[in-house]
Order: sequence, then structure tokens, then C-alpha cells
Amino acid sequence: QVQLVESGGGLVQAGGSLRLSCTASGSIFSISSMGWYRQAPGKQRELVATVTSGSTNYAESMKGRFTISRDNAKNTVYLQMSSLKPEDTAVYYCNVIVTAATVGRSNDWGQGTQGTVAS
Repeated sequence: QVQLVESGGGLVQAGGSLRLSCTASGSIFSISSMGWYRQAPGKQRELVATVTSGSTNYAESMKGRFTISRDNAKNTVYLQMSSLKPEDTAVYYCNVIVTAATVGRSNDWGQGTQGTVAS
């Protein structure tokens, strides 16, 4: 069983910044990928960014404004969001792909953290 704990959401003014974090715990042997997705009201969940051991991947609209990073020692992924716009308002979900003791390869989601950007 893999547990994900997210933090860092909140309310910020347009142009401001937020930093999200997500820590994975459990009987984890290895983590293949960590990332963030988001879902705005009335819209489908979409990719924000992912990070593997060797590369990062960003949705086009987030490039240059968002930075994803990963601390392997802490099994933690971060998302630094800057120059935020009202359209960035969404629930942000952490996602990890791991190999764990009891379940083998697993694709897990966090509970979501709300990020709200006021105009």
C-alpha cells in the first residue's frame, strides 16, 4: 500500500506563487515517476508536469512558469508555481508510479490540494 500526502495549496493573488509538495510512503522499492495533474471545475484532469530519474516533462501552458523537482531521499515531489493566473485555479493531484512490496507496480493518486488564484 502506498500513501501520498500533499500540501501547499491555498489562495493567492494573480501573479503570485504557490509551492506544492507530495510525499510518498509505504513499502516502496522504487519510484519510476512522480508528477502533478490538475482538474478545474467542469474540466477534465490534465497533466501539469512529471519527473523521472532522468527528465522532466511539462504541459505547454506551464512551461516557464512552473518547476517540478524531486527529492529521492524523501520520496517527495515539489511543484513551484509562479506567475499564477486565475485560469490556474484547480485541484492539484499528485501522481506516482512505484514498485512496492505488496502490490508490485502501482499507479497512485493523492487526495488533491486546492489552488485558487484570485484576479
